[in-house]
Amino acid sequence: MPAAAAPIISSVQKLVLYETRARYFLVGSNHAETKYRVLKIDRTEPKDLVIIDDRHVYTQQEVRELLGRLDLGNRTKMGQKGSSGLFRAVSAFGVVGFVRFLEGYYIVLITKRRKMADIGGHAIYKIEDTNMIYIPNDSVRITHPDEARYLRIFQNVDLSSNFYFSYSYDLSHSLQYNLTVLRMPLEMLKSETTQPRQESFDIFEDEGLITQGGSGVFGISSEPYMKYVWNGELLDIIKNTVHRDWLLYIIHGFCGQSKLLIYGRPVYVTLIARRSSKFAGTRFLKRGANCEGDVANEVETEQILCDASVMSFTAGSYSSYVQVRGSVPLYWSQDISTMMPKPPITLDQADPFAHVAALHFDQMLQRFGSPIIILNLVKEREKRKHERILSEELVAAVTYLNQFLPPEHTIIYIPWDMAKYTKSKLCNVLDRLNVIAESVVKKTGFFVNRPDSYCSILRPDEKWNELGGCVIATGRLQTGVLRTNCVDCLDRTNTAQFMVGKCALAYQLYSLGLIDKPNLQFDTDAVRLFEELYEDHGDTLSLQYGGSQLVHRVKTYRKIAPWTQHSKDIMQTLSRYYSNAFSDADRQDSINLFLGVFHPSEGKPHLWELPTDFYLHHKNTMRLLPTRRSYTYWWTPEVIKHLPLPYDEVICAANLKKLIVKKFHKYEEEIDIHNEFFRPYELSSFDDTFCLAMTSSARDFMPKTVGIDPSPFTVRKPDETGKSVLGNKSNREEAVLQRKTAASAPPPPSEEAVSSSSEDDSGTDREEEGSVSQRSTPVKMTDTGDSAKVTENVVQPMKEVYGINLSDGLSEEDLSIYSRFVQLGQRRHKQDKSSQQLCSRCPDGVIRLTPISTFSQDNIYEVQPPRVDRKSTEIFQAHIQASQGIMQPLGKEDTSMYREYIRNRYL
Repeated sequence: MPAAAAPIISSVQKLVLYETRARYFLVGSNHAETKYRVLKIDRTEPKDLVIIDDRHVYTQQEVRELLGRLDLGNRTKMGQKGSSGLFRAVSAFGVVGFVRFLEGYYIVLITKRRKMADIGGHAIYKIEDTNMIYIPNDSVRITHPDEARYLRIFQNVDLSSNFYFSYSYDLSHSLQYNLTVLRMPLEMLKSETTQPRQESFDIFEDEGLITQGGSGVFGISSEPYMKYVWNGELLDIIKNTVHRDWLLYIIHGFCGQSKLLIYGRPVYVTLIARRSSKFAGTRFLKRGANCEGDVANEVETEQILCDASVMSFTAGSYSSYVQVRGSVPLYWSQDISTMMPKPPITLDQADPFAHVAALHFDQMLQRFGSPIIILNLVKEREKRKHERILSEELVAAVTYLNQFLPPEHTIIYIPWDMAKYTKSKLCNVLDRLNVIAESVVKKTGFFVNRPDSYCSILRPDEKWNELGGCVIATGRLQTGVLRTNCVDCLDRTNTAQFMVGKCALAYQLYSLGLIDKPNLQFDTDAVRLFEELYEDHGDTLSLQYGGSQLVHRVKTYRKIAPWTQHSKDIMQTLSRYYSNAFSDADRQDSINLFLGVFHPSEGKPHLWELPTDFYLHHKNTMRLLPTRRSYTYWWTPEVIKHLPLPYDEVICAANLKKLIVKKFHKYEEEIDIHNEFFRPYELSSFDDTFCLAMTSSARDFMPKTVGIDPSPFTVRKPDETGKSVLGNKSNREEAVLQRKTAASAPPPPSEEAVSSSSEDDSGTDREEEGSVSQRSTPVKMTDTGDSAKVTENVVQPMKEVYGINLSDGLSEEDLSIYSRFVQLGQRRHKQDKSSQQLCSRCPDGVIRLTPISTFSQDNIYEVQPPRVDRKSTEIFQAHIQASQGIMQPLGKEDTSMYREYIRNRYL
């Protein structure tokens, strides 16, 4: 009977495109190059895409023979060796998709990739470069004068900026969903198992090693959540034609990972942001929501914590917390034709029954469960009514919808004017946000895949007992989500999300047994590492939506930002204004074309001829919707039945249809994550190992002074913090800059590396500029030419390193204490020479250790030797005998494993 379930690893990770005059042959293989698949693409059709997938798994020898026959058959003269009939066009790592404008189809291939994160051995890659190849042959090509312009618009979406994919981990779903699927009961998996077809001849079939045997493992692959997939339209034309391994779904947003070292124990902190592909666009051109409940600038942010010392989804410790940002779910917009820095907010349509908000919150209840918590950060008091328009309408919509929901599942609305608190000198913004964060995390809980530790049961924390969510036998589930918004969902939203994430991080560390209380303080290595991740996350999302980086950061709200930050704020505000006024329209056209919102066709206006794209994103303007939802029962009935659990994670017939379940042999490469991660068939270099190159709290944040407490939860002094930051800034500059690149970001107006993004309240803290600059700590740089200063910095005084000066004489009291300590140790370990036998050698060569004292139980001086079972003793004895040339006969399982290895590797 199968013992576990595992994610299915794609067997198409390396691709080579071969070209003939009539066809393209796309050869894909797994990373070990033991299994191959071949796609045949016809080049004789001028406008149609003809792809043939024989769905056969080839060996390396079979592929060589196939390519050899194709080369021989496509030569101009039979037997001619000088000219080849098969050309190797390009090597790649995946297929982004196929697209057609006015002529024939193009194929988009990933030609460069870079590893960005690792979750349980599953690698997450960032697209570094792509290649777009025209499929039809020149002899059948029908040219069109506007084809080149559409091609430029399509390529304006820079796929090398913050697009991510994985061969084995579903990035469109949360970690809670992915692990919930793997924990499904085996009886449910048996009923959903697809019958495997005979893809190749098995020479060990009579040995009982085929997948129907007793050593099988269920492999599971789930359908992606298409809302966060950005190449779904590009793959739609081949989805039902080719094998699923050819379909590589990509997400857009942010992915960053850092290593938190806790006294040498590695803990990976990962931040993944998924940007919605529905109603996507730029800042002023996409506001509010469309008729289907999709809002602008909707991003799902997930922070994942995992113990890197154990690389397994079944045996390892994993925790995650999810929160969402998005525009206010109403019909509203801003007119940028006036060229004003703050265009007026207008409500485009009256929605007295909150129809759009109902669709939006119904989606959230289905994906996240209840409660849905809204943190609204827009201004409430203004001289001229501007942002308050959105607050009033949002309150009315939430109030209307809540009256029909069950009381225990109502939407929680938290209004808080963050800009007002920022201006006040008597209020601390982050303290108030911390109170909100504590209440939010207690209501939603978080995900962890292991039960509460025994120490937390013995010594429970008050805050831990008040934690919400859903407690199950295997851990905890997050039920509900925090939805944060302001006007732009950039600066204020990112700071608020950081504070909520910091609070959740403390609970996650506590649940994994890494800290004794669920509380983290500022100026610790752990929080500074997490803050840098969130700033990179905010900068990237701000560049994608607003055209510049963040202006107001966490340090800005802590009132510790240096005085130079204010001049940068002005430059970022100008950069954002330039982008919104001159570049956003072109970027919006590119996004509409890339996502398939607009399809070019003959006889219809071109994309650049449309006065607006409103009709493209609001489908109810072009046709009547077939059904109208109820104004009172505005939710999906199946969703409300399973609350507070999210319906997408409930085991039911509808969700089981979204899974692909197949039974594998336990040594099959499709489910062997150990082989996929360690790759024993490759020569590995420590210099290129990702886990050693990633940002580390000990290397990049901990002060370098010897004697400093190495704990990442120790509060550092400002001077220690400043030295560590300046000392490592140059080392991390390249990695940070690469993370901050954004999709389709316009060039800055100046030659300076300008990148930032302000919000409508970018000038709210002008009153405290003087106080902020006075509080900033000046940093004194040492002169490299001064050898005396360099020596003084390198050689630390003995008093500073050890706490005492060893050259000074010890006092009589200290000498007396040390003498008594030495005598006590000598008496305790004194032995009789006649009976002294430290070790005795057994006839079979096994060393047997004997205790040197007579203590009968564990104590502070000695512990009992561990008891070794019989099987372990036999293994050790066999190991000793093997060194002497005495080999043990192989067991049946060893023989089976070796034969399976030979079959996969060479046959």
